[in-house]
Order: sequence, then C-alpha cells, then structure tokens
Amino acid sequence: MPVAGKTATSPADQRSEWTLRERVEELQLIRDEAYEGLDPKATERQHAKGKLTARERIDLLLDEGSFTEVETLRRHRASGFGLEDKKPYTDGVITGWGTVHGRTVFVYAHDFRIFGGALGEAHASKIHKIMDMAIAAGAPLVSLNDGAGARIQEGVSALAGYGGIFQRNTKASGVIPQISVMLGPCAGGAAYSPALTDFVFMVRETSQMFITGPDVVRAVTGEEITQNGLGGADVHSATSGVSHFAYDDEQSCLEDVRYLLSLLPSNNRELPPAAPAEDAADRRTDALLDLVPDDPGRSYDIRAVIEEIVDDGEYFEVHPAWATNIVCALSRLDGGVVGIVANQPASYAGVLDIESSEKAARFVQFCDAFNIPLVTLVDVPGFLPGVDQEHNGIIRRGAKLLYAYCNATVPRISLVLRKAYGGAYIVMDSRSIGADLALAWPSNEIAVMGAEGAANVIFRREIAASDDPEAVRQQKIKEYKAELMHPYYAAERGLVDDVIDPGETRAVLIRSLAMLRAKHADLPSRKHGNPPQ
Repeated sequence: MPVAGKTATSPADQRSEWTLRERVEELQLIRDEAYEGLDPKATERQHAKGKLTARERIDLLLDEGSFTEVETLRRHRASGFGLEDKKPYTDGVITGWGTVHGRTVFVYAHDFRIFGGALGEAHASKIHKIMDMAIAAGAPLVSLNDGAGARIQEGVSALAGYGGIFQRNTKASGVIPQISVMLGPCAGGAAYSPALTDFVFMVRETSQMFITGPDVVRAVTGEEITQNGLGGADVHSATSGVSHFAYDDEQSCLEDVRYLLSLLPSNNRELPPAAPAEDAADRRTDALLDLVPDDPGRSYDIRAVIEEIVDDGEYFEVHPAWATNIVCALSRLDGGVVGIVANQPASYAGVLDIESSEKAARFVQFCDAFNIPLVTLVDVPGFLPGVDQEHNGIIRRGAKLLYAYCNATVPRISLVLRKAYGGAYIVMDSRSIGADLALAWPSNEIAVMGAEGAANVIFRREIAASDDPEAVRQQKIKEYKAELMHPYYAAERGLVDDVIDPGETRAVLIRSLAMLRAKHADLPSRKHGNPPQ
C-alpha cells in the first residue's frame, strides 16, 4: 500500500514526490476503485434483480483470464446537474477484448451500477473506439447491453454518441459478426443498434426493448401494458422477430453466445472454423425413410430430418420461436459449418409467408456474407394465400428471399424431399435461380401446383360435363400425376441434377460440399444492389 498519507487523492504537489513504486501502488488503488464502482451497494442491488454485473458477464463470455480492458480510467468531462461532482472511472461501460475458444473477440458491456448504464459522450467514445478496433482487427464484436438510454444530463452530446454507434454497426455489417446480448432495459433510439447487428439474444424478465415505453403508450393510445408485455424476450422472439433467442437466465444465454461464436468466422475474409468430425461422413441415413411420410399431405417435424443428417445430430436453430413454418439453423457436416434453410411441414404445412420469407432471407444473407455454405431442404406447398398476406406485401417481402438466394455466391445445394409447388419451389433455391446442385428424393413432386388443383383448372369443363364429376376428377388427378409429377420429370429436363436414395443424403451432401469448397463467383461491379423492402 502507499505510504501513510499518500493516496490516490493526495494533492499534486505531494504526489510529485512519490517514488515509482508508490505510483504503481496508487495505480492499483485507482484500478480497484474502477472495478468496484462508486457505490458498493450497487452490486448488491444488481444481484437482487437477478442480474450479473458487467464484469461478471464478461468473465462468463470470454475464456478465463483472457480479457484485456481498454480505457478503464476514462471519466466524463460534463458539468451541470451534479455531474461535475460525480466522475466515476469507466464512465459506465467496460470495453476491451479477449478470446472465445481461443479466438479474439471484442466486447463492450454497460455497467448499470454507474449512471444506470446510460450513455454519455465519454461512454459513447469508448464504444466507438472498441468498435473501430474490432473492424480493424477483423474480429467479432459482442455488446452486453444493460443501459437506461441516453444520459439526459449531457443532452444532445449523448444522442450524437448513438449516431456514431449506428454508423459503425452499419460499417461493420457483413465484415465482422456482430452480436447483441440484451441483459437489461433498452429503450428509445438505443434499440436501433441491436436491430442493426446480426444476432440478438434476450433474457426473460430482465431485458426489454421498445421505442416508446408503457407510459408513453398509455398516454397516447390509452393501452395498458407492462414492460415485458410490450418488449420482453418472449414478445421479441416469437411475435416481432426482433430477437433471435430467448433464455431464462444470463448464464445459459452467454453459454450459447460462446457456442454461436464457435460456428462463425472471425470476419468476411475467412472461412468458418472447421472442427474434427467423429460422425462418419459416409454414415447412411436410412431413418429418413420412416421420418418423412409418403403422403405429401401428412405433417412431420423437419428438425428430425436435420438431426439425422448433420454431425452428431447437433444444430443451432436461429429464430426458433418466430415464423415457425421455416427452420434456419447453423450446423456441421463432416466438421464444416453449413447454414440450413428448411420448410417446416409441422407448422402451417410449411408454406412460405411474409414472416418466414423475411426470416430466411436475412439468414441466407448472413451466411453468404460470412462464407457459410447453404443447404436448403424443400417441402413446400406454395405461398400462403389470403387478403392479409397480399395487403401486407407478400409480393415485395417474399421477394426478399428470392433476392437473397439469387445474390448469394457461397456453395448452394437444394434438396427436394417431397412437394415443391409453384413460385415457392423457385424461391427455395431452385436450380433456375442459381443453386449449384439441385437434388431430390424419389418422393419428390415438383410442379406448378398440386395435382388436385391442377386437375380442377385444366379439366374443369370436362369434369363439370360428366355424369360422375368426382370419378372423372380423380381420374384426371391420376393422369396429371403420372404425366407431369412423377419423381423423374424434373430430372429428365435437367432441373434436378440427381434423384438420390434418402439413405445416402448425408454422404451425398458432404461429397458435394467438398467439391464446392473452392467455388468462386463474382457479382457484377456495382456499389450495391437495391433489394426489395
């Protein structure tokens, strides 16, 4: 400890006489103060809410002992409203870098114990710096959000700080993975930073996101609603689609953030990290013969198909509670990371609609940006009909998925399991929009529409004029199926590269991806495209 009477707050003239050893001891005192915060009881209050402190969260996220902090001693320079008398170290945000599974990751974490984690000028400057460092180093950025929004006492300077964050979120988009972990409140303009990142994690009961809170909603619309009811984890993971994942506690949330990072490349110039595969590449998948019903009208869970195909049955589903009629997941095949997009017959028969199209489009764009090959499992009866869908823009919003696939240059393999009807067949990465390989099982039915609907249209007059319309209709359905919907019709015309035995699905996909590993495709020279909105 420093010599008696010599502390971190000693007068300048007295401190000028200190030895280097005493100055090092002073530095440790200052660091201790920075780590503990201004109010020791603030940590107790944080824990009482069921929340960890910022430093505890960083310790859970990063490999043990790997964190290097930046600007620990930063303090704000604002005055007025009592700020000049309260200048804590860190200014309410902890920034730095460490490793996750041995790879560099940058992080910033709001410290709710200091100013409620509110963002001021110095606070924002620290975040800007760590974001710039992440972009320059080509490493993922994780934000641990637990803040009360802009620091009102600093006025417009705080708002400008958010602008700098948004600008950097956009600059980093498609360059480095960006993950937002919501561990407390996030209101007003602050909510736009997570919305600009690649993945959003939330914790039930403790994290909320909204542009205008319950009080404003009540004053403007008269509606009564709680914070969680307005913008809680389950609302955003199942209803709005703002959050990709929801958890019951911070520990399991941060554990899955680590797992997600293990599947992602550090930046857009690298391939995803490969892992040793214990699951045999040539393992047969005969269980698929029983998992998928022969009757195209019967439902099944596509997740069981994915489990059978991928390494050790492990996959990480994105948006599992939102737009459940399509499944998007990251997994591995023979140790290599793949993105899987699959229609889900167990939910709305696997039709494409507004939400499922937008969900899949964003996932496809992410995989393409970060060199993750795409495998598309197709079992789709078409687009969801209805006035609501049409009036809410199924044309432009469904086109987002079409645009995403057409624009993707990563290896792309599509596999038709059963039915693939109409425009939905085209949109689900068909050969005609650029899939590198289009495969199908012998149970496939690729057509403009189902046989029943087609027969009703093509033969309506003949059916109506017959003595037994139903018998004639059934006969015409059989004729249509035999002529235009047999499993080899598309293959005979070069629209399907091969019809494969379902038991060979895993092996065929792995061999195909190995062949495509060195694929290189250039897009036309342009500033950027103009995707449908």
